Amino acid sequence: MPSRRPFVLLAALLAAGCGGSAAPQTTPEKLPAEEPPAGPGYFEDVTAASGIDFAYRNGEEADHYAILESLGGGAALIDYDGDGRLDVFLPGGGHFGKAVGESFEMKDGRPVVRGGRYVPSGPPPAIRPHPCRLYRNLGGMKFRDVTAEAGFAQPDLYTHGEAVGDYDRDGWPDLVVTGYGRVVLYHNEPDGKGGRTLKDVTAGSGVDTPGHFWGTSAAFGDLDGDGFPELYVCQYANWSWENNPACSGYTTKVDRDVCPPKQFDAAPHRLYRNLGAARTDGGPWFEDVSAAAGLRHPPRADKDYGKGLGVLMVDADGDGKPDVYVANDTSGNFLYLNRSTPGKLALEEKGFDLLCSRDASGTMTGSMGVDAADFDGSGRPSIWVTNYEGELHALYRNAMRNGRLYFQYHTQHGKIAALGQNYVGFGTAFVDLDQDGWEDLFVLNGHVIRHSLKAGLRQKPVLLRNNGDATFAEVSGRGGPFFRDAHRGRGLAVGDLDNDGRPDAVVARLNDPARVLHHAGTGANWVGLDLRPAGHASPVGAKVTVEAGGRKRVRFVKGGGSYLSAGDTRVLVGLGAADKVDAVTVEWPGGGPPQAVTGAAPGRYWRVEQGRAEAAPVPPGA
Repeated sequence: MPSRRPFVLLAALLAAGCGGSAAPQTTPEKLPAEEPPAGPGYFEDVTAASGIDFAYRNGEEADHYAILESLGGGAALIDYDGDGRLDVFLPGGGHFGKAVGESFEMKDGRPVVRGGRYVPSGPPPAIRPHPCRLYRNLGGMKFRDVTAEAGFAQPDLYTHGEAVGDYDRDGWPDLVVTGYGRVVLYHNEPDGKGGRTLKDVTAGSGVDTPGHFWGTSAAFGDLDGDGFPELYVCQYANWSWENNPACSGYTTKVDRDVCPPKQFDAAPHRLYRNLGAARTDGGPWFEDVSAAAGLRHPPRADKDYGKGLGVLMVDADGDGKPDVYVANDTSGNFLYLNRSTPGKLALEEKGFDLLCSRDASGTMTGSMGVDAADFDGSGRPSIWVTNYEGELHALYRNAMRNGRLYFQYHTQHGKIAALGQNYVGFGTAFVDLDQDGWEDLFVLNGHVIRHSLKAGLRQKPVLLRNNGDATFAEVSGRGGPFFRDAHRGRGLAVGDLDNDGRPDAVVARLNDPARVLHHAGTGANWVGLDLRPAGHASPVGAKVTVEAGGRKRVRFVKGGGSYLSAGDTRVLVGLGAADKVDAVTVEWPGGGPPQAVTGAAPGRYWRVEQGRAEAAPVPPGA
């Protein structure tokens, strides 16, 4: 690995752009928060009336203190039945089959430790799944549990995350579920009764890779330009009952706690090439090309490098092909630039070189959640990453100049450092809270250990308002009642659940029921765009420019993102006071000339088809 000093010097030079001075690395004074509004705030918690009543459970009641307990679960928004409304999928987590005393040698009521490991007294505890849930969207922020009705086959693993994508290009979204043990692939198909079902087709699909597997976040996106989406799956670490260290807490007063990730080696991530363009009937849909495509495998000298927790596909360099950014825990983050050609996947890892791998001092961070957006009006996607306690969250500003891609560490410049370092950040998303056209930030927080030293186990979520000048201000107090309470936050899925043009959210918490947040509205205008590439190809990597009220608003269609979650892939653009859309331009994945789109008026969703100039109105569906 290169030494840290060149990174620090280069980061200092680029932090302020060409010809500027470096940003000071001192933490600024805390910014005053805006006063809460007289009304309900940005979001109303409608969980009680929504019909969603389900909690992700991690099995911590068995007191194994296994690191498996710390990750939690996400949420996925998927219109599985094609009625125009986003349905909700929630993973269940898992539990352990035996109590500590039945599985480990005990002395004076405590597990015996030899050589830094607990001593088994018999077979290791079984790792068993909790069931997942599928909720159908009935409209009006009402949902019904259809898990059994839809014939959903429960995954037989301790679950964490999800990804949504149409892997076979039949026009119906499919689902991937990750967790400890394997990946499960669900195909969306008719149920024989006039409805739809998500059928487990993992066996023989090519994603049923043998050997140790601990999958976390995943993302679909067409990397080689053949129209069929590939699947990237993050793996975390090589934990098992055979590799279960005995770890103490942060202080001498705590003699046992969940182990930190530094105690384990990283597990290599997986990239599955979609064989759809050349697949024969009955053959596998995917092929594991992780090594051949250039995925970074932890070398023996640096085995902890690459404990993946968050992944995002977005066209970072503007070449028409989605790139892959990975948030890694306690190690440098990855930015894989896409060098693929049809039928051949090739990724070049450049995160360190392009200054979006570490913090401003060159230190590797414990990264979890990730998203990207044009937060500064540059027309380019900058990258946002949530980090661990004692670290600043990272905003890497896309500073491409003259075709040369690089990033500036913008956390201090953007006034985000004012949040302090007492949060453990997880699910996150750029979301236009006030629909003024500038994308704001939503962050869920919560600790991963049992006995924290500074921040509490439960932590308040955070909202950051984009000021429109490349800086942010904390407006958590304006979020509504949910933001005044502390939570063990994990996954966050953002999407317009009732098709009213305002972003809603599903929040996954650890050992507490998921919450449904309905956007209360601002009175601003908006327009929604549902992108449809030719032949049901993947839209991930597309770039949309909407001109209204004298401003350009740029949005990107992304794969993955947040943390263990999948959000709405439709493009929702706040227009503020603008009462008409002046122009819409779409740059489709794979390159080619931009497509001008006409007819997209404010106040509704429009279907935008590749090769068709006029947008088509989408039925309300809610």
